[in-house]
Amino acid sequence: MSAIALLQPADIARVEASARDVVPGSLMLRAGRSVARVARAMAADTGDAILVVAGPGNNGGDAWVAAAALREDFHRVVVLDAKGTEPRAAEAREAKASFLRARGEVVRAWPEGLQLALVVDGLLGIGLARDVEADVATLIARINECAAPVLAIDVPSGLDASTGRVRGAAVAATRTLTFIAGKPGLYTLDGPDLCGEVEVDSLECDTLVLQCPHGDLLDVDAVASWMPRRKRNTHKGSFGSVGIIGGTRGMVGAALLAARAALLAGAGKVRAGLLSPEAPAADALQPELMLGTVDDAMEMDVLVGGPGAGRSPSATSVSMFERTVMTALAAAAKPLVLDADGLNALAFNGELARAVAARKAPTVLTPHPAEAGRLLGSSTADVQADRVRAALELARRFHAAVVIKGAGSVCAFHDGAWSINATGNPGLASAGNGDVLSGMVGAMLAQGLEPWRALQLAVCLHGAAGDACVARGVGPVGLTASEVALEARALLNAWCARR
Repeated sequence: MSAIALLQPADIARVEASARDVVPGSLMLRAGRSVARVARAMAADTGDAILVVAGPGNNGGDAWVAAAALREDFHRVVVLDAKGTEPRAAEAREAKASFLRARGEVVRAWPEGLQLALVVDGLLGIGLARDVEADVATLIARINECAAPVLAIDVPSGLDASTGRVRGAAVAATRTLTFIAGKPGLYTLDGPDLCGEVEVDSLECDTLVLQCPHGDLLDVDAVASWMPRRKRNTHKGSFGSVGIIGGTRGMVGAALLAARAALLAGAGKVRAGLLSPEAPAADALQPELMLGTVDDAMEMDVLVGGPGAGRSPSATSVSMFERTVMTALAAAAKPLVLDADGLNALAFNGELARAVAARKAPTVLTPHPAEAGRLLGSSTADVQADRVRAALELARRFHAAVVIKGAGSVCAFHDGAWSINATGNPGLASAGNGDVLSGMVGAMLAQGLEPWRALQLAVCLHGAAGDACVARGVGPVGLTASEVALEARALLNAWCARR
């Protein structure tokens, strides 16, 4: 898939241990010199100083190596030795000694009045396991308050590299240079807001990384080739049919958005089974859609259940949708996508949840964090505390392909595979975008893609469509789900045309 593999910090440590036997030279020396390379490119040639903030761990070691290399290149370098202790690694001790022998400037507190071209953040690394201490939080605040660009080594200090959580306080970097592989926390939750541009330097450990269980960073280059170019000798049946079931009173729009998105994403036929007694007989905006009963929609090749379906007023009551429609959806021997109130029905009805988990046909679940929390019997905060873990648990529990939506949507599968989506922007945080995504997933399944590809392609395409809208000035403020669905069609055709 993507050229960027994602490893948890514990797996990074295993790669580092193996690398000692197969990768020539010191990883710390390689990393520090790589930091110096990026720092040179970021620091304007103005004569202003580069402030290197060195912590006590391996990140601090990388920082000392980088500081020595930068000074050798005649940059003015000031090292803020945050703890004042001797570095643990031999390479770092030698780099610090070399820096001091050359009369390099070292300070123990923020250098007031110093004109800075760049700050290099080597304070805390990927091993952070608790909230930062008060003095460290104060230093992080000073880094964030300075006007200079910030280069973070491996991970912005204070950001949990595994989950993307801020541990009390975190550096907001202009750029992050991370080593060996990407880390999940750089790309999900708060990571995208704090890392800036992310560059991965494998330090020549690529083979060792791919030998580890790892996730993938989902981007356009990874998925664009999955949608096959269409042959001339085809008909609408060649591209499958999608049934959208939902749209109770006052929420018909949700089902119509999903249905329109499925049509625009390439399904040959789309029928919406609307639950509202006042449902329209036709969609004036998209007359190609077939509107009818739930039974009509159930005849389609792929089913999408839940958009605008209506939710029980409490966990002890059962809506008509849960009592009849969800039972039929769970029993259907065809691919099923559950979103919105389809997911809430599972959370409130153990019998339904067991029936869905026992399905033999493919199942795809598309919860946002609150829905994921209900499905897991936990809270939104628990899900957000470790989005990858939550997605994998849902995939295992329901034997399904799962996406937990949000900043850095996490896709997970019951075989333990997972990925984090790199596309998308805040414009997608608007009503109806979840409905559009569910319709797109249904369309990919209808066109014959395997569930793991259908889900990831739809998630990445949905985000890329939002990005394309913003690139031409439509959003992020006020970007609508309908505009995203139209842009997704344009992108799909562009991807197919270049194959």
